[in-house]
Amino acid sequence: MNTIYILWLRQVKRYLRSKSRMIGSLSQPILFLVALGYGLGPTFQRAGEGNYIQFLAPGVIAMSVLFSAIFSGMDIIWDKQFGFLKETLAAPISRFEIMIGRTLGGATTSIFQGILVLLISLLLGFKISSFSLLFTAFIFIFMIAVLFTALGTSIASVLEDMQGFQLIMNFLVMPTFFLSGALFPLDGLPKSIEIISKINPLSYGVDGLRGALTGLYQFTFTTDLITLLIITFILFLIGSYLFSKIQV
Repeated sequence: MNTIYILWLRQVKRYLRSKSRMIGSLSQPILFLVALGYGLGPTFQRAGEGNYIQFLAPGVIAMSVLFSAIFSGMDIIWDKQFGFLKETLAAPISRFEIMIGRTLGGATTSIFQGILVLLISLLLGFKISSFSLLFTAFIFIFMIAVLFTALGTSIASVLEDMQGFQLIMNFLVMPTFFLSGALFPLDGLPKSIEIISKINPLSYGVDGLRGALTGLYQFTFTTDLITLLIITFILFLIGSYLFSKIQV
């Protein structure tokens, strides 16, 4: 447990020390909220769908958590190149504990990111339907963070350079985000897009978060939560296995 705590704390401190990373990671969510929220808001309202900010904000919060979580895998490649990971893996501690510590550290920084974007959304006009459900919203933020941190760790475990990681992540992250229902409703989509959206794990994170904050569910609370739990468990097992295979 001490190892897990130390690695978790190191990840959090690294994030808090990087002021440019914190500020830069907020620019994209703010752009989406302002440009899309207010730009497409009138069109969304004329279509009879209500206030677009109310629909968009949970998706943008999930986006900020997704990006922060999955790109935390870059820290593993960075540590590979500069030797810190080699020292950690050579220590007489379980690699599974190292995996847990790094994953929880990356997830924690992603949760910070999500909370910041939630606060910004409130300033831009987003309204939470019931503050009693905030705890439920935090559960979904946590699940999204852990799931995609585990995915980022899994991919980073088998790569050696930053360029390869960024290429794969950009190829993976953007479709995951755009086909999750974060920007538009999933009703009435072409069958192929609908199928992709339903097998996209972020769809259930966005839906659970939107339901907790606004009361509107595409699926159900139970479906969202169970799906995220199962996928997170599977990715955590895969990530642990791949991480254990890293050569010192």
